[in-house]
Amino acid sequence: MNMQENFSLKPYNTFGVEAKARYFTEVNSIDELKEALIFSKANALQLLFLGGGSNILLTKDFEGIAIKLSLKGISEEYLNENEVLVTAKAGENWHEFVMYCLQKNFGGLENLSLIPGNVGTSPMQNIGAYGTEIKDIFVSCQVLDLENLEIKVFNLEQCRFGYRDSIFKQEGKGRYVILEVTFKLTQKDHHIKTEYGAILSELENLGIENPTIQDVSKAVINIRQSKLPDPKEIGNAGSFFKNPTIPLTQFEALKQKFENIQGYPNGDKVKVPAGWLIEQCGWKGKQIGNAASHKLQSLVIINATGNATGKEIFDFSTEIINSVKEKFGIELEREVNII
Repeated sequence: MNMQENFSLKPYNTFGVEAKARYFTEVNSIDELKEALIFSKANALQLLFLGGGSNILLTKDFEGIAIKLSLKGISEEYLNENEVLVTAKAGENWHEFVMYCLQKNFGGLENLSLIPGNVGTSPMQNIGAYGTEIKDIFVSCQVLDLENLEIKVFNLEQCRFGYRDSIFKQEGKGRYVILEVTFKLTQKDHHIKTEYGAILSELENLGIENPTIQDVSKAVINIRQSKLPDPKEIGNAGSFFKNPTIPLTQFEALKQKFENIQGYPNGDKVKVPAGWLIEQCGWKGKQIGNAASHKLQSLVIINATGNATGKEIFDFSTEIINSVKEKFGIELEREVNII
Protein backbone atom coordinates (compact mmCIF):
# COMPACT_ATOMS: atom_id res chain seq x y z
CA MET A 1 0.00 0.00 0.00
CA ASN A 2 1.41 3.35 -1.10
CA MET A 3 0.45 5.88 1.59
CA GLN A 4 1.12 9.56 0.83
CA GLU A 5 0.95 12.49 3.26
CA ASN A 6 -0.30 16.07 2.90
CA PHE A 7 -1.70 15.15 -0.51
CA SER A 8 -3.53 17.57 -2.85
CA LEU A 9 -7.05 16.41 -3.76
CA LYS A 10 -7.46 19.04 -6.49
CA PRO A 11 -7.22 16.47 -9.35
CA TYR A 12 -9.65 14.16 -7.52
CA ASN A 13 -12.73 16.42 -7.34
CA THR A 14 -14.56 17.70 -10.42
CA PHE A 15 -15.02 21.16 -8.87
CA GLY A 16 -11.22 21.43 -9.07
CA VAL A 17 -10.98 23.05 -5.64
CA GLU A 18 -7.76 22.86 -3.66
CA ALA A 19 -7.89 20.81 -0.46
CA LYS A 20 -5.30 18.55 1.10
CA ALA A 21 -5.71 15.15 2.70
CA ARG A 22 -3.49 14.28 5.65
CA TYR A 23 -3.09 10.81 4.11
CA PHE A 24 -3.95 9.48 0.66
CA THR A 25 -3.80 6.05 -0.96
CA GLU A 26 -5.17 4.48 -4.14
CA VAL A 27 -6.45 0.90 -3.82
CA ASN A 28 -6.77 -1.59 -6.69
CA SER A 29 -7.94 -4.64 -4.73
CA ILE A 30 -10.05 -5.58 -1.71
CA ASP A 31 -6.88 -6.61 0.15
CA GLU A 32 -5.34 -3.16 -0.40
CA LEU A 33 -8.59 -1.58 0.74
CA LYS A 34 -8.62 -3.65 3.94
CA GLU A 35 -4.97 -2.70 4.58
CA ALA A 36 -5.85 1.00 4.29
CA LEU A 37 -8.82 0.54 6.63
CA ILE A 38 -6.68 -1.24 9.24
CA PHE A 39 -4.20 1.68 9.04
CA SER A 40 -7.06 4.20 9.51
CA LYS A 41 -8.39 2.30 12.54
CA ALA A 42 -4.97 1.98 14.16
CA ASN A 43 -4.44 5.74 13.80
CA ALA A 44 -8.06 6.74 14.59
CA LEU A 45 -8.42 8.49 11.23
CA GLN A 46 -11.61 9.60 9.51
CA LEU A 47 -12.29 8.10 6.08
CA LEU A 48 -13.05 9.76 2.75
CA PHE A 49 -13.71 7.47 -0.22
CA LEU A 50 -13.09 8.94 -3.64
CA GLY A 51 -14.68 7.61 -6.80
CA GLY A 52 -14.89 9.93 -9.79
CA GLY A 53 -14.97 12.94 -7.43
CA SER A 54 -18.09 14.22 -9.18
CA ASN A 55 -20.45 14.46 -6.23
CA ILE A 56 -18.34 16.10 -3.53
CA LEU A 57 -17.51 19.61 -2.48
CA LEU A 58 -14.37 19.89 -0.35
CA THR A 59 -14.81 22.93 1.88
CA LYS A 60 -11.62 22.41 3.90
CA ASP A 61 -8.55 20.19 4.23
CA PHE A 62 -9.35 16.59 5.21
CA GLU A 63 -7.58 15.51 8.38
CA GLY A 64 -8.09 11.78 7.85
CA ILE A 65 -7.25 9.32 5.07
CA ALA A 66 -8.62 9.74 1.54
CA ILE A 67 -8.95 6.40 -0.26
CA LYS A 68 -9.24 6.42 -4.05
CA LEU A 69 -11.22 3.32 -5.08
CA SER A 70 -9.76 1.98 -8.32
CA LEU A 71 -11.23 -1.54 -8.35
CA LYS A 72 -11.70 -2.47 -12.04
CA GLY A 73 -13.44 -5.19 -14.04
CA ILE A 74 -16.72 -6.02 -15.83
CA SER A 75 -18.32 -9.48 -16.10
CA GLU A 76 -21.51 -10.90 -17.61
CA GLU A 77 -23.88 -13.74 -16.79
CA TYR A 78 -26.45 -14.62 -19.46
CA LEU A 79 -29.78 -15.58 -17.87
CA ASN A 80 -31.79 -16.37 -21.01
CA GLU A 81 -32.19 -15.18 -24.61
CA ASN A 82 -33.16 -11.70 -23.48
CA GLU A 83 -31.72 -11.01 -20.02
CA VAL A 84 -28.13 -10.59 -18.93
CA LEU A 85 -26.60 -9.71 -15.56
CA VAL A 86 -23.70 -7.30 -15.91
CA THR A 87 -21.44 -6.69 -12.91
CA ALA A 88 -19.02 -3.77 -12.78
CA LYS A 89 -16.43 -3.01 -10.10
CA ALA A 90 -16.71 0.26 -8.18
CA GLY A 91 -13.76 1.98 -9.89
CA GLU A 92 -15.15 1.68 -13.42
CA ASN A 93 -16.04 5.04 -14.98
CA TRP A 94 -19.85 5.24 -15.25
CA HIS A 95 -20.13 6.61 -18.79
CA GLU A 96 -17.48 4.21 -20.12
CA PHE A 97 -19.43 1.35 -18.52
CA VAL A 98 -22.66 2.53 -20.23
CA MET A 99 -20.79 2.68 -23.58
CA TYR A 100 -19.42 -0.84 -23.00
CA CYS A 101 -22.97 -2.14 -22.49
CA LEU A 102 -24.30 -0.32 -25.57
CA GLN A 103 -21.52 -1.77 -27.73
CA LYS A 104 -22.73 -5.21 -26.68
CA ASN A 105 -26.34 -4.09 -27.36
CA PHE A 106 -27.32 -4.45 -23.69
CA GLY A 107 -30.32 -2.18 -23.02
CA GLY A 108 -31.39 -0.37 -19.85
CA LEU A 109 -28.62 2.16 -19.18
CA GLU A 110 -28.86 4.31 -22.32
CA ASN A 111 -30.84 7.14 -20.65
CA LEU A 112 -28.06 7.40 -18.04
CA SER A 113 -25.35 8.21 -20.59
CA LEU A 114 -22.75 10.88 -19.78
CA ILE A 115 -23.53 11.05 -16.05
CA PRO A 116 -20.22 11.84 -14.33
CA GLY A 117 -18.69 9.61 -11.67
CA ASN A 118 -17.91 5.94 -11.15
CA VAL A 119 -20.06 2.81 -10.90
CA GLY A 120 -19.48 2.46 -7.14
CA THR A 121 -21.25 5.71 -6.29
CA SER A 122 -24.23 5.14 -8.62
CA PRO A 123 -26.43 3.30 -6.07
CA MET A 124 -25.62 5.72 -3.23
CA GLN A 125 -27.89 8.41 -4.57
CA ASN A 126 -29.89 6.25 -7.01
CA ILE A 127 -28.63 8.29 -9.96
CA GLY A 128 -31.25 9.06 -12.56
CA ALA A 129 -31.96 10.99 -15.74
CA TYR A 130 -34.57 11.13 -18.50
CA GLY A 131 -37.03 8.71 -16.94
CA THR A 132 -34.58 6.06 -15.72
CA GLU A 133 -33.11 5.52 -12.26
CA ILE A 134 -30.56 2.98 -11.02
CA LYS A 135 -33.32 1.13 -9.15
CA ASP A 136 -35.01 0.24 -12.49
CA ILE A 137 -32.15 -2.06 -13.56
CA PHE A 138 -30.42 -2.74 -10.25
CA VAL A 139 -30.10 -6.32 -8.96
CA SER A 140 -27.57 -6.14 -6.12
CA CYS A 141 -24.34 -4.61 -4.88
CA GLN A 142 -21.45 -6.11 -2.98
CA VAL A 143 -20.24 -3.99 -0.07
CA LEU A 144 -17.55 -4.06 2.57
CA ASP A 145 -18.82 -3.49 6.10
CA LEU A 146 -16.37 -1.04 7.66
CA GLU A 147 -17.22 -2.16 11.19
CA ASN A 148 -16.01 -5.75 10.80
CA LEU A 149 -14.43 -5.80 7.28
CA GLU A 150 -16.93 -8.45 6.16
CA ILE A 151 -18.27 -8.57 2.59
CA LYS A 152 -22.06 -8.40 2.29
CA VAL A 153 -24.56 -8.30 -0.57
CA PHE A 154 -27.49 -5.87 -0.67
CA ASN A 155 -30.45 -6.61 -2.93
CA LEU A 156 -32.86 -4.08 -4.45
CA GLU A 157 -35.22 -4.07 -1.45
CA GLN A 158 -32.41 -3.76 1.11
CA CYS A 159 -31.01 -0.68 -0.67
CA ARG A 160 -34.30 1.18 -0.04
CA PHE A 161 -33.92 3.45 -3.04
CA GLY A 162 -35.74 6.78 -3.10
CA TYR A 163 -35.35 9.97 -5.14
CA ARG A 164 -31.55 10.55 -5.09
CA ASP A 165 -31.53 8.45 -1.95
CA SER A 166 -30.67 5.01 -0.58
CA ILE A 167 -29.72 3.23 2.64
CA PHE A 168 -26.13 4.35 1.91
CA LYS A 169 -27.13 7.99 2.46
CA GLN A 170 -29.26 7.20 5.51
CA GLU A 171 -28.43 4.80 8.36
CA GLY A 172 -25.79 3.01 6.25
CA LYS A 173 -23.88 6.25 5.64
CA GLY A 174 -20.24 5.84 6.62
CA ARG A 175 -20.67 2.15 7.40
CA TYR A 176 -20.37 0.49 3.97
CA VAL A 177 -18.17 0.93 0.93
CA ILE A 178 -19.57 -0.39 -2.36
CA LEU A 179 -17.22 -2.80 -4.15
CA GLU A 180 -19.26 -3.78 -7.22
CA VAL A 181 -22.76 -3.41 -8.67
CA THR A 182 -24.87 -5.88 -10.68
CA PHE A 183 -27.52 -4.76 -13.20
CA LYS A 184 -30.11 -6.75 -15.15
CA LEU A 185 -30.12 -5.59 -18.77
CA THR A 186 -31.89 -6.68 -21.96
CA GLN A 187 -30.29 -8.22 -25.04
CA LYS A 188 -33.09 -7.74 -27.57
CA ASP A 189 -36.53 -6.82 -26.14
CA HIS A 190 -35.39 -3.34 -25.18
CA HIS A 191 -37.72 -0.93 -23.40
CA ILE A 192 -37.06 2.35 -25.21
CA LYS A 193 -37.83 5.42 -23.06
CA THR A 194 -38.07 8.61 -25.10
CA GLU A 195 -40.90 10.49 -23.38
CA TYR A 196 -38.77 12.48 -20.91
CA GLY A 197 -37.08 15.82 -21.36
CA ALA A 198 -36.03 16.76 -24.86
CA ILE A 199 -35.24 13.22 -26.11
CA LEU A 200 -38.04 13.11 -28.71
CA SER A 201 -37.20 16.48 -30.22
CA GLU A 202 -33.48 15.61 -30.27
CA LEU A 203 -34.25 12.33 -32.08
CA GLU A 204 -36.30 14.38 -34.54
CA ASN A 205 -33.29 16.67 -35.07
CA LEU A 206 -31.22 13.57 -35.80
CA GLY A 207 -33.88 12.35 -38.29
CA ILE A 208 -34.59 9.17 -36.30
CA GLU A 209 -38.14 7.76 -36.17
CA ASN A 210 -37.58 4.28 -34.74
CA PRO A 211 -34.76 4.76 -32.24
CA THR A 212 -32.43 2.03 -31.03
CA ILE A 213 -30.91 2.10 -27.54
CA GLN A 214 -27.78 3.55 -29.16
CA ASP A 215 -29.86 6.36 -30.72
CA VAL A 216 -31.42 7.20 -27.33
CA SER A 217 -27.94 7.35 -25.80
CA LYS A 218 -26.73 9.66 -28.58
CA ALA A 219 -29.73 11.96 -28.03
CA VAL A 220 -29.11 12.06 -24.27
CA ILE A 221 -25.41 12.82 -24.81
CA ASN A 222 -26.27 15.66 -27.23
CA ILE A 223 -28.78 17.17 -24.77
CA ARG A 224 -26.41 16.91 -21.80
CA GLN A 225 -23.52 18.41 -23.77
CA SER A 226 -25.70 21.32 -24.91
CA LYS A 227 -26.85 22.12 -21.36
CA LEU A 228 -24.13 21.01 -18.97
CA PRO A 229 -20.52 22.18 -18.74
CA ASP A 230 -17.76 19.58 -19.06
CA PRO A 231 -15.96 19.30 -15.66
CA LYS A 232 -12.66 18.88 -17.58
CA GLU A 233 -13.16 22.41 -18.93
CA ILE A 234 -14.90 24.16 -16.04
CA GLY A 235 -15.15 22.85 -12.47
CA ASN A 236 -18.62 21.62 -11.48
CA ALA A 237 -20.43 18.63 -9.97
CA GLY A 238 -23.43 18.51 -12.28
CA SER A 239 -26.79 19.24 -10.61
CA PHE A 240 -26.01 20.85 -7.26
CA PHE A 241 -29.57 20.68 -5.86
CA LYS A 242 -32.32 18.07 -5.71
CA ASN A 243 -35.67 18.84 -7.32
CA PRO A 244 -37.92 19.53 -4.30
CA THR A 245 -41.16 17.63 -3.72
CA ILE A 246 -43.94 19.65 -2.11
CA PRO A 247 -47.58 18.92 -1.09
CA LEU A 248 -50.15 19.40 -3.87
CA THR A 249 -51.95 22.03 -1.76
CA GLN A 250 -48.76 24.10 -1.50
CA PHE A 251 -48.20 23.79 -5.25
CA GLU A 252 -51.75 24.95 -6.01
CA ALA A 253 -51.32 27.96 -3.71
CA LEU A 254 -48.05 28.84 -5.48
CA LYS A 255 -49.78 28.49 -8.88
CA GLN A 256 -52.18 31.27 -7.84
CA LYS A 257 -49.20 33.56 -7.39
CA PHE A 258 -46.83 32.21 -10.06
CA GLU A 259 -48.90 31.09 -13.08
CA ASN A 260 -45.92 29.64 -14.96
CA ILE A 261 -44.64 27.45 -12.12
CA GLN A 262 -43.68 24.01 -13.40
CA GLY A 263 -44.51 20.80 -11.56
CA TYR A 264 -44.80 17.05 -12.01
CA PRO A 265 -47.66 15.64 -9.88
CA ASN A 266 -47.36 12.27 -8.17
CA GLY A 267 -50.37 11.52 -5.99
CA ASP A 268 -50.73 14.25 -3.36
CA LYS A 269 -47.18 15.49 -3.98
CA VAL A 270 -45.64 17.58 -6.77
CA LYS A 271 -42.00 17.59 -7.88
CA VAL A 272 -40.91 21.13 -8.80
CA PRO A 273 -37.83 21.65 -11.01
CA ALA A 274 -35.16 23.31 -8.85
CA GLY A 275 -33.62 24.88 -11.96
CA TRP A 276 -36.84 26.78 -12.68
CA LEU A 277 -37.05 28.09 -9.10
CA ILE A 278 -33.41 29.22 -9.15
CA GLU A 279 -33.85 30.92 -12.52
CA GLN A 280 -36.92 32.83 -11.31
CA CYS A 281 -34.78 34.24 -8.48
CA GLY A 282 -32.37 35.68 -11.04
CA TRP A 283 -29.43 33.34 -10.46
CA LYS A 284 -28.94 31.96 -13.99
CA GLY A 285 -25.47 33.01 -15.12
CA LYS A 286 -24.91 35.11 -12.00
CA GLN A 287 -21.39 35.22 -10.54
CA ILE A 288 -20.19 36.22 -7.08
CA GLY A 289 -16.42 36.18 -6.68
CA ASN A 290 -15.12 32.92 -8.18
CA ALA A 291 -18.41 30.97 -8.04
CA ALA A 292 -21.33 31.21 -10.47
CA SER A 293 -24.57 29.61 -11.59
CA HIS A 294 -24.11 28.24 -15.11
CA LYS A 295 -25.45 30.46 -17.91
CA LEU A 296 -27.34 27.59 -19.60
CA GLN A 297 -28.40 25.53 -16.56
CA SER A 298 -28.95 27.33 -13.28
CA LEU A 299 -29.03 24.03 -11.38
CA VAL A 300 -25.28 23.73 -11.97
CA ILE A 301 -22.86 25.76 -9.83
CA ILE A 302 -19.46 26.29 -11.43
CA ASN A 303 -15.95 27.17 -10.32
CA ALA A 304 -16.10 30.11 -12.74
CA THR A 305 -12.48 31.28 -12.53
CA GLY A 306 -10.89 27.97 -11.54
CA ASN A 307 -9.79 29.64 -8.29
CA ALA A 308 -12.89 29.16 -6.12
CA THR A 309 -12.49 27.61 -2.70
CA GLY A 310 -14.95 24.98 -1.55
CA LYS A 311 -16.23 27.37 1.11
CA GLU A 312 -16.88 30.03 -1.54
CA ILE A 313 -18.97 27.57 -3.59
CA PHE A 314 -20.80 26.42 -0.45
CA ASP A 315 -21.61 30.00 0.56
CA PHE A 316 -22.82 30.73 -2.98
CA SER A 317 -25.19 27.73 -2.77
CA THR A 318 -26.49 29.01 0.59
CA GLU A 319 -27.37 32.35 -1.03
CA ILE A 320 -29.39 30.49 -3.68
CA ILE A 321 -31.19 28.38 -1.03
CA ASN A 322 -32.09 31.51 0.96
CA SER A 323 -33.45 33.44 -2.02
CA VAL A 324 -35.60 30.50 -3.26
CA LYS A 325 -36.98 30.02 0.25
CA GLU A 326 -37.79 33.73 0.55
CA LYS A 327 -39.60 33.89 -2.81
CA PHE A 328 -41.35 30.50 -2.97
CA GLY A 329 -41.29 29.13 0.61
CA ILE A 330 -39.46 26.05 -0.70
CA GLU A 331 -36.18 24.93 0.88
CA LEU A 332 -33.77 23.47 -1.65
CA GLU A 333 -31.60 20.54 -0.60
CA ARG A 334 -28.05 20.06 -1.82
CA GLU A 335 -27.49 16.92 -3.88
CA VAL A 336 -23.71 17.24 -3.64
CA ASN A 337 -21.93 15.68 -0.67
CA ILE A 338 -20.35 18.43 1.47
CA ILE A 339 -17.04 17.52 3.11
